[in-house]
Amino acid sequence: MTIFPPLVIPETLAAGPGPGNTDPRVLAAYANSGIADHMHVDVVRGMQEVKLMLRLLFGTKNVHTYAIAGTGFSGLDCMLSAIRPGDSVVAFTNGTFSGIDCQTIRMKAATPDDFAADPLHPNPENVHVIEVPHGTSVSGEMIDKALGEHKPKWAFMAHWETGSGRTNDIQGFNDACEKHGAMGLVDAVSSLGIDNFNIDDFPALVGWASCPQKGVLGLPLTYAPVSFTDAYIEKVAKSGCSTYVNHPILNARHWGVVDGKDVEAPGYHQTHSCYAIASFHEALRISLTHGRAEKAADYAFHESILREAVIAMGCKVTSNMTSLVVLNLPDALSGREKELVQGCREDGFAIWPTLSEPVQVRIGILNQLSEDSISEIVGRFADAMVKMGANDVDKGAILKQVKARFAAA
Repeated sequence: MTIFPPLVIPETLAAGPGPGNTDPRVLAAYANSGIADHMHVDVVRGMQEVKLMLRLLFGTKNVHTYAIAGTGFSGLDCMLSAIRPGDSVVAFTNGTFSGIDCQTIRMKAATPDDFAADPLHPNPENVHVIEVPHGTSVSGEMIDKALGEHKPKWAFMAHWETGSGRTNDIQGFNDACEKHGAMGLVDAVSSLGIDNFNIDDFPALVGWASCPQKGVLGLPLTYAPVSFTDAYIEKVAKSGCSTYVNHPILNARHWGVVDGKDVEAPGYHQTHSCYAIASFHEALRISLTHGRAEKAADYAFHESILREAVIAMGCKVTSNMTSLVVLNLPDALSGREKELVQGCREDGFAIWPTLSEPVQVRIGILNQLSEDSISEIVGRFADAMVKMGANDVDKGAILKQVKARFAAA
């Protein structure tokens, strides 16, 4: 029998689209939990407080606001489970992850005949996927045109798409859904906890799903925040959905939401661990203490400094998110994006390529909102560029530019 040695994972600078480096306070909350009794009064109290903090983070009065145990995909699966076989859907994709969402939607809306034709990649006629070119945002005009043409029951869009680093028109999405009578569903994986918005300002968007590893930074154990309007819940209650674990109504009971109302405490909650609750609770406390508006402004400020620095290295930035810079390398290094990224990762500097064509470089700043962090990211990326042969990159001058921007703030 082989006994493997202990697994030691080295510390890295997570400077990609997500996950970001977890705040030490979140890790401490996880490690310092003293019991394993999942029904202990403090664990249950923590769940009740998490539910209330999530309403503040989403900017909503939706009672059905809570968290799905798992990664962001778990939250999205819960939200998209309202889509039933045969339902008409219009979905927009402009990157890798909204493309995965669209694949999920095809599977949710597929009939047995659709699965018989292609079990792994059904393509139901009732689902219309609008493919927006990589590096382009989904605009209100595009949305209005598609919803006006197809008149769907459901419409879907990612708020921010980290696959290409583009923000999409959430106000235009809401307005088009309201105009054409569609129920809007939103992938807020990359925007919640970074952008400053209230989902109650978008009443035609009835379902929202996010993740734990980006703006919320709730690792190590993960919860995917979701929020549903009464209209969404009424639709699920009437039509049902083919899931138990991620059921939008049944799962809410574990968080003390029963028959559309908060109750004093859940009767049982799928054995959520005290460690997970404590760490996620602390992550939400940190976000709300920072303040949504201030945090959003801090991301915009720090992203602008990183953007200017990589442009000074000869890169072309194509993204418009405030937590992520997506760029093309200078012409002399074009085609070597994956090589550069791999070299950085081998050195403990975890940046990412895009996962779809054209291959670009993605540098993120999740939980890196300080002069020291941005300077380290800029310096390490400059070193990687020089190592690849970009001898015209003046690391010293660029770091002085970074320092001057912070000094002037």
